Amino acid sequence: MLKTILAAGAVAGLVAVAGQAGAAEIQVKMLNKGAQGAMVFEPAQATLKPGDTVRFLPTDKGHNVETIKEMLPPGAELVKSPLSQEIVVKFAKPGVYGFKCTPHWGFGMAFVAKVGQPVNLATAEAAIAKTPPMAKKRLTASFAALK
Repeated sequence: MLKTILAAGAVAGLVAVAGQAGAAEIQVKMLNKGAQGAMVFEPAQATLKPGDTVRFLPTDKGHNVETIKEMLPPGAELVKSPLSQEIVVKFAKPGVYGFKCTPHWGFGMAFVAKVGQPVNLATAEAAIAKTPPMAKKRLTASFAALK
């Protein structure tokens, strides 16, 4: 009986580890200057699977990561990091996620992730129209790159 319980526990542990082993992590730098100009996340977009994570790195100080509320799948959690702090965001729900750097939102500092099926794509794309002009330009380019 004890051997059966121990074996079942070992199998459950292996299944849990195997499930996590398939998850990927990408790193996104928060930069004062990058390939797309001033005040950027690099890369500016990513295609992910549910369970993947993004590690936002404050390569240059004075940046943060905050959810663009209108670009969040139903049931997903809001994110807001302190300035100049690394944050790891796990994407559990499928959909389109938008993030901004709060101090540099007017400069268009935005990041977009498409996770699995983009269930909120129309809502997220419609939200672009309500963003500052530079954010609109960069978000439009990011959405086009994800299609």
